[in-house]
Amino acid sequence: MNNPAEVRDFLTTRRARITPERAGLPDYGGHRRVAGLRREEVALLAGVSVDYYTRLERGNLTGVSDSVLEALVRALHLDEAERVHLFDLARAANTNATSARGRRRPAAQLRPGVQRLLDAMSMAPAYVRNGRLDVLGANALGRAVFAPLFDTAARVPNMARFMFLDPAAQAFYVDWDTLAGEVVALLRAEAGRDPYDKALTELIGELSTRSDVFRTWWARHDVRLHRSGVKRLRHPMVGELTLAYESLELVADPGLRLNAYTTEPAGPAEEALGLLASWTAVPPERTTPRTTRGNP
Repeated sequence: MNNPAEVRDFLTTRRARITPERAGLPDYGGHRRVAGLRREEVALLAGVSVDYYTRLERGNLTGVSDSVLEALVRALHLDEAERVHLFDLARAANTNATSARGRRRPAAQLRPGVQRLLDAMSMAPAYVRNGRLDVLGANALGRAVFAPLFDTAARVPNMARFMFLDPAAQAFYVDWDTLAGEVVALLRAEAGRDPYDKALTELIGELSTRSDVFRTWWARHDVRLHRSGVKRLRHPMVGELTLAYESLELVADPGLRLNAYTTEPAGPAEEALGLLASWTAVPPERTTPRTTRGNP
């Protein structure tokens, strides 16, 4: 990832969406040569000089203070995800590339204790993913609910590859457009957190080359935090499912998140999950009863 270009494009796209009216500035009418605010207007709102803001928007965040970043957050009306992304970009700009490349990255495999936790969640589909959206492990019900994802040829399923490169995804996700946009935003946020992740760079390059939609949406520079929400699925065996999810950070495994799904009690989705759970349940081991001499 080219950090100055990322900073430039992020600030430019955020500035372009803010109107003077929304920013509380007078609009004297007439033709505006730029979409959204002018640089001079952002500088005014942030309380910095035009030259200094111009330097920032050209991609130079070296030495920028937290107070200036917070002023930009307010001036550009950034939401929480965008604020985090801006601070990530600033941290990357002020971090030595060699040390950044040597940082500890998420494990490629789950710890046995995490897998046991997944397996114990027998009535909640669940899986663990990393920031690149590689699914590193799941419980039996999670594999059953997200069967089209796990049926892909990849050894480690990747949700972004499935979403944009597998035709089955548009049939599987009822709200494909919304969820695909969220996938792009999650990868963009991850790129801000770890711009030197070679595997992430390769994934983004692959998706940009093979998917026109991904390439177009990637250029928007949207970011998102993934914490909770609802997904609607068209399951090939039990039909449409509406599932609420919670995404939890694994504190002992930085960079990994556990996603668990639930349904409304006594609803059709709960019944469908019950069917899938019964089909995926491991039958108890059959044992031969001991007999006592003289007994039949």
